[in-house]
Amino acid sequence: MQDSSPASVLVVAHKTAATPALLDAIRERAARSPARFHLLVPNPFIADWHPVHTDRHEKEHHEQAEHVLALALPLYEEAAGGPVDGSVSVRHDPMDAIEETLRAGTYDEIILSTLPRSVSRWLHIDLPHRVAHLGLPLTTVIARDREGAGVS
Repeated sequence: MQDSSPASVLVVAHKTAATPALLDAIRERAARSPARFHLLVPNPFIADWHPVHTDRHEKEHHEQAEHVLALALPLYEEAAGGPVDGSVSVRHDPMDAIEETLRAGTYDEIILSTLPRSVSRWLHIDLPHRVAHLGLPLTTVIARDREGAGVS
């Protein structure tokens, strides 16, 4: 007997959390088979941490990431055709945030969304390749730039 429960899809995004390319990828994934989506927003602002930064500075960065999450979730729910949940990681390294989230829950696949190659720190650190080594099906979505990149 096959398991008929929906697939659990981890969506990892920050600055690209509400791009048309990512919303299209969610829509396409939802159309293939039943799926539940969880948006993980790594907190890259903490990457700029400096010893003279205050706790208030870190709180402001976390609030910015929470704002990204709050704005994206209704768009995801519309694209997915159902409820979507999400979280903000305290980890600034996206790989650490992904691994921590995978340890805390059960996911069947990952959608990773990033900026275009010309400005993406995640592509610079080869994050899609590193995430692929986790063994889950991976879809990498690259936000369109003026030349028009797409899903790879």
